[in-house]
Amino acid sequence: MGTITTTDGTEIFYKDWGSGRPIVFSHGWPLSSDDWDAQLMFFLQHGYRVVAHDRRGHGRSTQTADGHDMDHYADDLAALTAHLDLHDAVHVGHSTGGGEVVRYIARHGESRVARAVLISAVPPLMVQTAANPGGLPKQVFDDIQTQVATNRSSFYRDLPSTAFYGFNRPGVEPNEAIIQNWWRQGMMGGAKAHYDGVVAFSQTDFTGDLKKITVPVLVMHGDDDQVVPYADSAPLSAELVQNGTLKTYTGFPHGMPTTQAETINSDLLAWLRA
Repeated sequence: MGTITTTDGTEIFYKDWGSGRPIVFSHGWPLSSDDWDAQLMFFLQHGYRVVAHDRRGHGRSTQTADGHDMDHYADDLAALTAHLDLHDAVHVGHSTGGGEVVRYIARHGESRVARAVLISAVPPLMVQTAANPGGLPKQVFDDIQTQVATNRSSFYRDLPSTAFYGFNRPGVEPNEAIIQNWWRQGMMGGAKAHYDGVVAFSQTDFTGDLKKITVPVLVMHGDDDQVVPYADSAPLSAELVQNGTLKTYTGFPHGMPTTQAETINSDLLAWLRA
């Protein structure tokens, strides 16, 4: 574990474990690299080098006031891959992290990248616009920002208790440890970063970025995702990239890398070995 300092003075915390082919993990909003624990340990034990960082303003990285947009997220990721001199890397992004991966590849090229994986990811575009009528109304995201600015601790307790992991579905038993770990990760980060990050993940249009990607891309998404609705995300992303594979999970929630880690890890490993 260590840190790098970006050109604007932001310290980015990262984990770098093992040897072999690198898999780089980009986490979701408003969490940290700790959200990848189940994947880091699984792929480490299968002979991969695993790398995960805390996005600026999140986790143990600097709670900077500025730079909470996809271009900065992508540039920070590029600084990390250059610092570690990663090549032939697989980039895996969950939710907002999927947007970060897409923007990183489109903005910085594929010279260090072998494959990409988008899990419950925000691309192509979350917010509803005239060109994206299937998106969510902007008011949804405005309300999230209001909660972050005024009631963050309670909001971070409620979201993982309900929609994020599908614990609000009939017959699904809430896992208190998972809920508390989500809250812990969220509260480690900065309110300003999380507030600005809502705009970054909801209003960034990744359509052009996706069209630039030529490496193989695996798009994994649950059809019961209550955070990033399936129909307006995964099938569109898989179609826009030049070499996409769509894998749909019946009934799986947004946070499926945690609650369905065994399935997600196994399927991802099989795709990497194929």
